[in-house]
Amino acid sequence: MASYSKFPICFHLSKPFLSPSKPSKFSFFHNTSISFQNIPTKSPPPLQSSSSSSTQLQPIEELPPKLQEIIKLFQSVEEPKAKYEQLMFYGKNLNPLDTQFKTKENKVEGCVSQVWVRAYLDKDKNVVYQADSDSVLTKGLAALLVNGLSGRPVQEVLRVSPDFAVLLGLQQSLTPSRNNGFLNMLKLMQRKALELLIEAEKVVSLQVMVRFSQNGSEESSSGLGSRGMRIKGKLERELSPIELEVEDVSYQHAGHAGVRGSDGETHFNLRIVSKEFEGKSLVKRHRLVYRLLDGELQSGLHALSMVAKTPSEVEGK
Repeated sequence: MASYSKFPICFHLSKPFLSPSKPSKFSFFHNTSISFQNIPTKSPPPLQSSSSSSTQLQPIEELPPKLQEIIKLFQSVEEPKAKYEQLMFYGKNLNPLDTQFKTKENKVEGCVSQVWVRAYLDKDKNVVYQADSDSVLTKGLAALLVNGLSGRPVQEVLRVSPDFAVLLGLQQSLTPSRNNGFLNMLKLMQRKALELLIEAEKVVSLQVMVRFSQNGSEESSSGLGSRGMRIKGKLERELSPIELEVEDVSYQHAGHAGVRGSDGETHFNLRIVSKEFEGKSLVKRHRLVYRLLDGELQSGLHALSMVAKTPSEVEGK
C-alpha cells in the first residue's frame, strides 16, 4: 500500500502555513501543491482543554496526533475565508473513492451533499478511512476527518468527542447544515470503527476456539490479576452495573506478553448491563467505558471486547 503523504501546502509567505512533518503511512491526497496569497496568519494559541472552557471541551491530549496538527493549522489563520479555502484545498486533493464503495451502507445521512465513507483495519488493527463526495467543500470536511483519524487504534477513534470541531473555528465558515453533516460524518466513522473491532474480535475468538479444540484442551479464564481487579472496581463504582463480567483473555493473543494474573494483562472481554447506558448509542456507551478506563489504556491495556446493554434491552430478550 502507498505511504501517507503530508498535506502538500505551499503559501506565498515568509514561513510555511504548517511545518512539514514525518510522512504518514497512507496516501489520501494527490501529489499537487497549491498557493494561497496574502492570507494573514498568526502563531497558533495554546490549545484549549476542558479546564479552560465553559462548555467542558474534551482535553486536546485525548485527540489523535494528526487531528491535533489539523486543529493547530486552522487556529493559525485568523480569517474565516482562509479556513474555507483550506477546506476547499483538502477537497480538491482528496483521492476519489472507488464507485464500488459508494453504497447505501457507506453513505452519510443528514448531509446537504452526497458523501460516502469506507473503513477497514490495517495489519496492525488500526482503522483506515477513505471518503468522497459530490461537493468539493464536503470532500474537504471528509478529508479533514480521514487524515485526522486514519491509522489510529479503534479505541482512540471512539474517544473523539464531536466538540473538537469547536477548536477548528469553522462555525463562521459553514452553514448549520454543513456543521451537522460534519458531525454525522464523524458518527458514521466511529460506528464503522466499532463494527470493525467487534467483527475482528469475533474472528479472533473463533480462531482461539478452533485451536483449543484441536489441542483437546482449553485454559481456564476465570480469576483476575491486578489490572482486571482495577477494571472491575472502576466499572462497579462508576456504572453501578446490574450485571458485570470481566474476563482476562490475554493468554489467547499470540504476540503479546499477556498472561492472566501478571503485569502483562492486555486483553479483556467485558459484559456490562447498566442504567447509565440508557439513552446512549452504542458508540457513546463504548466511549464512556473507554474514558473510564483511559488510565489502563495508557499503561498497557491493548484491547477491550465489550457488550454494553441497558436493563430493558436484557429483559426484552
